[in-house]
Amino acid sequence: MKQYTAETYGECAAPVYDDWHHDYEPAAIDVLVESAGQGIALELGIGSGRVALPLAGRGVRVHGIDAAPSMVARLRAKPGGERLEVSIGDFADVNVQGEFSLVYVVFNTFFVLLTQEAQVRCFRNVAAHLAPGGCFLIEAFVPDLKRFDGEQTNRVSRVAIDFVELDISRHERAEQRVVGHKVVMTDGDIRLYPIQIRYAWPAELDLMAQLAGLRLRERWSDWKRSPFTSQSGMHISLYESSR
Repeated sequence: MKQYTAETYGECAAPVYDDWHHDYEPAAIDVLVESAGQGIALELGIGSGRVALPLAGRGVRVHGIDAAPSMVARLRAKPGGERLEVSIGDFADVNVQGEFSLVYVVFNTFFVLLTQEAQVRCFRNVAAHLAPGGCFLIEAFVPDLKRFDGEQTNRVSRVAIDFVELDISRHERAEQRVVGHKVVMTDGDIRLYPIQIRYAWPAELDLMAQLAGLRLRERWSDWKRSPFTSQSGMHISLYESSR
């Protein structure tokens, strides 16, 4: 049994990640461009660049951090990818130099930090890298514990003539942790793509922000800035310095 580490998901999924996930929605790019302003943006978990490259194409100078060299190699192979400044490492440590007008982490990627301590450390390190007036943006799902039956999920995500995809996970309630696999079965072949996350509620993220000297500026339920309500399944939260 291999140990699950910060780079495990990216290293396993890199060859197929862009087949699973296509261009990010234009409204998201608009919000990120506006939030970066004339400054520099830093993406935590930059991956294959499906957000960073459109931002750079809109004139934003983008830096990135990712734990998986294979994902960064996919980014480098794309037009413009070689021009982005990317550091390899655990993004909880924000191991880069300088200050940023925008630090962002999207698509639930903040939750790949598997302990509360790592998530709090990330907030503190982000706060230390924000330029005056800068903000930290998180896009994440709102936890829905009803999706687990007997503390697990077994769901068919795609079926075609020549393959079946399953999403299988186990919920560890006390740790707010989900351990799972995407399983892809084709004729004579089964591939496992492991994923582990530690989810957090919006109120918990707000407390992490306070511990880091940040405060919530705005929260929406989607990239079109719809109001966040008790029915929202996701949130986009912007934090700024409280000092």
